[in-house]
Amino acid sequence: MTPASTLDEAFAAAVSRHDADIAALGLSIWVGSEPTFTDPRAQSPEWLTKALGGDKEQRAEALLCEFCQRLPGGLLLRSVGRQYPGEDRPRWNLGLYRRRNGDPVWPGPLDPMLAMPASAGLPGPGGAARRLAPADLNRWATALAAGLAARNWLVTPLAVEEPLERRLLMRTDDDAVAPDATDPRLRRNSVDARPTPASGLRDELAEAGAYLFVLHLHELDGVPTARLELPMIAEVAMFLAILEAVAQAALASHLPTLLLSGYPPPVDATVEWTTVTPDPAVIEINSAPSEDAADFLRRSREIHAAAAAQGLAPYRLYFNGTVADSGGAGQITLGGPSPARSPFLLEPRLLPRLVRFLNRHPALSYLYSHDFVGSSGQSVRADERGLDAIDELNLTLALLERSEKLSPELLWHSLAPFLCDASGNSHRAEMNIEKLWNPFLAGRGRLGLVEFRALRMQHSPQRATALACLLRAIVAMLAGEASAPPLIDWGRELHERFALPFYLEQDLHAVLQGLAAAGLGLDEAIEAVLLRDEFRLWGQVTLPGCKLEVRRALEFWPLLGDAASPEQGGSSRLVDASTARVELRLRPREEDVAGWDAWQIVAAGVALPLRRECDGRGELAVFGLRYRSFVPGWGLHPALPAQAPLRLRLRHPELAADHLVTLHEWRPDGEGYAGLPADLAAAAARRAERVTLEVLPRDPSTPEGPAPVAGLGAYCLDLRCLPG
Repeated sequence: MTPASTLDEAFAAAVSRHDADIAALGLSIWVGSEPTFTDPRAQSPEWLTKALGGDKEQRAEALLCEFCQRLPGGLLLRSVGRQYPGEDRPRWNLGLYRRRNGDPVWPGPLDPMLAMPASAGLPGPGGAARRLAPADLNRWATALAAGLAARNWLVTPLAVEEPLERRLLMRTDDDAVAPDATDPRLRRNSVDARPTPASGLRDELAEAGAYLFVLHLHELDGVPTARLELPMIAEVAMFLAILEAVAQAALASHLPTLLLSGYPPPVDATVEWTTVTPDPAVIEINSAPSEDAADFLRRSREIHAAAAAQGLAPYRLYFNGTVADSGGAGQITLGGPSPARSPFLLEPRLLPRLVRFLNRHPALSYLYSHDFVGSSGQSVRADERGLDAIDELNLTLALLERSEKLSPELLWHSLAPFLCDASGNSHRAEMNIEKLWNPFLAGRGRLGLVEFRALRMQHSPQRATALACLLRAIVAMLAGEASAPPLIDWGRELHERFALPFYLEQDLHAVLQGLAAAGLGLDEAIEAVLLRDEFRLWGQVTLPGCKLEVRRALEFWPLLGDAASPEQGGSSRLVDASTARVELRLRPREEDVAGWDAWQIVAAGVALPLRRECDGRGELAVFGLRYRSFVPGWGLHPALPAQAPLRLRLRHPELAADHLVTLHEWRPDGEGYAGLPADLAAAAARRAERVTLEVLPRDPSTPEGPAPVAGLGAYCLDLRCLPG
């Protein structure tokens, strides 16, 4: 077996060659991601369904501290987070702000999370243990006002009633009119303590050229701690200059630590901003974008390592050994070093080509997806939105082709109505362009970004990087193409054929072959990572002359009733997840190929019309089975009982016995599990033991060949449709 270190080196070298291929074309395709991690053993609400609560914020702080140590030279900021429907205030948001060239961005006191009790080198008597008093606050406010004024900015101390608070108003030039002393905006609450308007986060004072700094003595674990709330700053150069003044004033005032909060900082191609935020069941890391895949790999390794150090995982294990992603998915975003240099805006016909390409290759929609896919899922394809969607999309693409000049406004306006789910929610589209050139998303709608959402949280940095390379290569290939192949109206085939992993893998091979033909082929080391499917494998059974492989297939869970209507309230949606699908692969054993294709599989008295196929390992037969795995408390078909376990009778005309393979949803002996699997290996063992084999006398009543029955299609038998 090849050592893991050698495989890592080969993979990293392949990634570097991929970057060289992109650079040789003169393209700059930056890549960002949103990895999500969970506590895989926790059963508390914040790690199962809720965004907030429990120890999640403390775990996030520890994770970010670990990340800061791995990427030194940055500044820890506690800026305001997102506010979601049904929530009365923004969520917390922890971030790391760094210069991309590695130069330190902050020479001042550490954040309390990073400062150790006996810090070496922290100024002031007593170091971090010194307790602050109002006199320290006065000294600090005076020093900060002087530091800002020394940079030729106009600073006005404001009258305050709170004894542990001071406020400074700064203007950058005389043209900015200072608000009247009675202006209520000068007495505003902290930005993270007031609701965010539906129109988006704004700082009206800063927009008028007046910047409000609020200095506190903040109680942290019972100890008065210096806290500064920063205003919204639009330009990186100005923000860095303010940070320098803040750091010098804090050091001159002998502050042992300093907690910086407020509005998010500005970002351009010279700085990076990585945040750690809460989401239902997970901690989400909004990673700063990388200029190439090699940097993406390095950054992903550090993020995964920091999460692992805090006992957080990119996956969740179920009692029966099923492996799910973390619960928060793992989107990847492509763009450029700036909105103007985004590949999607530099070559405006690229995005329509990408829409066509994704339509023609369902592997990119389903092979790496989370569990909730389909027309009501979290990453809806443009052709899953209804009968008329494909026709209208065809017309829109034709109109874009006829346009002599495609402006960013026309591009976004034309495609946004199709890149969304049936309710118009662009955040549930497989390709999300709400940050491409969206005039309705204040502050972050015109960034030239395209987000790919049909991605589960990948279990390793290598897998995430391999997907980043795949998407970058596709974009690079399409940027240089002039052809516009027609959309494919897949019809029912989309959710029947491409529910089976085999056909998704075949489609991926077609994509990889197309990239190779265009001179953008991915090396074998990257392709090997893309083709891994060990977590879909349920189990396998060795039979005389052949082997049966059982894999989890995709299922497209329906939305229930009017659970998504506005009258229901909230942001969650009720679906019926009781239907499951498995893929059966029957292939010859290498030592005994002859006669393997005479094997027959019978399920619920129906002989399956196995499809003869071929892959890189040779000939095989493929088919799917769909069934009700459990009866939900509220769902579709209340009269339909559970159909698990599944029993498959396999027979060969030259053998006197039948082979009964049983697929159990739970332990075959009916007993409960002692606890969750300890790790991925234990989970695999539990999956394998749920596939059992018995050799039985031949059943003469078993049909000899396929016959038309309800629920039998070209790729799958739906057992729910069979009588009795």
